[in-house]
Amino acid sequence: MQWRNTKSAYGVVGIALHWLVALTVVGMFALGLWMVELSYYDPWYRQAPAIHKAVGILLFLLVIGRLLWRWANPSPLVEGGRLERWTAHAVHRSLYALLFALMVSGYLISTADGSPIDVFGWFQVPAILSDLPNQEDVAGAIHMWLAWAVILLSAGHALAALKHHFINRDGTLRRMLRPGNDGSPRNEGEGS
Repeated sequence: MQWRNTKSAYGVVGIALHWLVALTVVGMFALGLWMVELSYYDPWYRQAPAIHKAVGILLFLLVIGRLLWRWANPSPLVEGGRLERWTAHAVHRSLYALLFALMVSGYLISTADGSPIDVFGWFQVPAILSDLPNQEDVAGAIHMWLAWAVILLSAGHALAALKHHFINRDGTLRRMLRPGNDGSPRNEGEGS
């Protein structure tokens, strides 16, 4: 089993980090949409935001880990023409930038009153910056727009992968589904 990335294929760690971040982002978006509709008397009114905050901190750590892994490993070459390669790199950089901005805005919402963020009782993240004018409202509006931007850009990223698979018929998507797969159809049936 291939753990590290090569110039032609992703390893187990790279693939696992990609899908874990992707699923967490989609889950956090769904949780965020659901929790803002809860009434004060709903039993989840306090619990859902606490989960959202804790998972957000863990996602922050996961994204940092993913970036460190990317810097320590080669990335498989992007398939397609010059414009496609440039766009793919721009989208990846934009997703990271938007994710970090999203998490910082979430932190500013959560710590506006000076309270730390509790991460499932494991540890707390202190409120470093609080009591800014309208901090919770401003950060909340920014957080909402950034969340939508991340989801829309992620959807475009997924559609591009499907385009590569079904229209271009190249190995872009296959490489992200199976460790060590260089994307060629001959590599599909090989063992893990």
